[in-house]
Amino acid sequence: MRIGLLTESGYPYATGESGLWCDRLVRGLAPHEFDVYALSRDARQDATGRAHLPPNVRAVRTAALWDGGSEGAPLARRTGYGRRERRRFETAFAELAHGICAEDGQTAAGRTAAGGAGAERFAAGLYGLAELAREHGGLPAALRSEPAVRILEAACRAPGARRAVAGATVPDQLAFTEQLERALRPLSLDWYDETEPGTDGADGAAAGGLALVDLCHAASAGAAALPGLLAKRFFGTPLLVTEYGVQLRAHYLAATGAPLATSVRALLAAFHGRLAGEVYRQAALLTPGNAHARRWQEKCGADRARLRTVHPGMDADRFAEVGEDEESGDPATLAWIGRVEPAKDLVALLHAFAEVRRRQPDARLRIIAAPVREPGAAAYLAHCRGLAEQLFPDEASGVHAVGENPVSFEELGGPEAPTLEDAYAASAVVVLSSVVEGFPVGLVEAMFCARATVSTDVGAVVEVIGGTGLVVPPRNPKALADACLALLRDPERRYRLGAAARARALELFTVEQNLAAFRGIYLELLSHSPVRRRTSCGVPFAHPAEAHVPGSWADQPVTAAAGTGDPDA
Repeated sequence: MRIGLLTESGYPYATGESGLWCDRLVRGLAPHEFDVYALSRDARQDATGRAHLPPNVRAVRTAALWDGGSEGAPLARRTGYGRRERRRFETAFAELAHGICAEDGQTAAGRTAAGGAGAERFAAGLYGLAELAREHGGLPAALRSEPAVRILEAACRAPGARRAVAGATVPDQLAFTEQLERALRPLSLDWYDETEPGTDGADGAAAGGLALVDLCHAASAGAAALPGLLAKRFFGTPLLVTEYGVQLRAHYLAATGAPLATSVRALLAAFHGRLAGEVYRQAALLTPGNAHARRWQEKCGADRARLRTVHPGMDADRFAEVGEDEESGDPATLAWIGRVEPAKDLVALLHAFAEVRRRQPDARLRIIAAPVREPGAAAYLAHCRGLAEQLFPDEASGVHAVGENPVSFEELGGPEAPTLEDAYAASAVVVLSSVVEGFPVGLVEAMFCARATVSTDVGAVVEVIGGTGLVVPPRNPKALADACLALLRDPERRYRLGAAARARALELFTVEQNLAAFRGIYLELLSHSPVRRRTSCGVPFAHPAEAHVPGSWADQPVTAAAGTGDPDA
């Protein structure tokens, strides 16, 4: 089977959890061939280089959503449109703009309506622009043109438009069209060829377009899924969308802190909401990584019958030695391990530890941070260090002893914690104090290490931890302190919860269960899709026999089935 893997700011670049998941998928499903179609968002990511690719990656094609170059060249065959093309552009863009600006409807249950006039107009405009770009090119220049701004202005002031966009000024509209042009660059790429070139390979040479793949697998429902939407539109290729972190939520959070006018942020949020809704409607199957992501997809109009939870797969072998040693770890030590940022709420953790320290004077807290890369992380870390110095002055056991702070700040990879395994092995209880969390990777790592955990009830924490750890409300230092003390003072309970956590993690969150789920999903989706082309590579049984059977059954939607790892199926 030939898979088109669609990514954004992830694989095949060397960094990021998304890239790591995709790499495990490609290597674990080695009998299948993969063509990688990757979108990058900044020059820094391109400069990091690519991860080492396995032999079953036939080709990598990249495109930039920033102002750099790309291997996926825009289809700019004309410098300008003729009268007929201009009319087609204005008609399609008007549909897109009115679909973005139209107010969302709500169902009786409070969910965003899956269809509606706004969503239909958005889809009509999107596919109209895609067909125009495929036939004539020139779309980036048209999206930044004066007619586009005039059309957008009319849509913002049309009856039924969102209240937040009605006051958009001309500079606001120019700023939005600039952002929109970047987001819609996948429409103008040369990834939709129907003929196979003579050369291919993982060194970047083209191996044909998306017309030649059997299945498109998108790593998010944002811009990465746009090529998959067009492949379905042009060639009937089924689309599978996997979301371990909800891309729409990430856009909402990023827009909140962006230096943009309110109307521009509202337009961008509306665009990404419409795009996610269209992806959810057109996907043959959606595989959220947890119930938190699943709820987001349902709220945006996804059909529950096409939702199937597939938990992320993580490498458990590296933590096996720590997990099997119940006696490792200082029984009076709490550990926080992760990436430093305000959402992790280390301030609440420090205040909670002050209460722990007052009631158990020998307790210690190790804050082990990943190397700082994000803007603003260094300042937040410095703030937390200062707070720790105020709350916990250096203490000494006697007049001749050197004072020591019970809170230590360490860097992962440093002498105190050279590896993740060492970081988890040194503590008795692992704490997660976040106020915002998607899928808690660090919590699963602690479970692999058979560590008892205290976590805040955010994101997918409750789903991941089950009954194998203590969960408290976020922003509640008193509850966090009480839970930590309960585990520090009860070694038997600690060991019991740690063993149960390890067993749960090995059952639900290993690479093996993740690969088994996607192996079955790939075969299932292809069996529901009719054969569109002859297999040029000569691989026997490249298509399942069911795909050759004529009949309308091949167009039926895929439904969730028992035994797939989905607790809601």
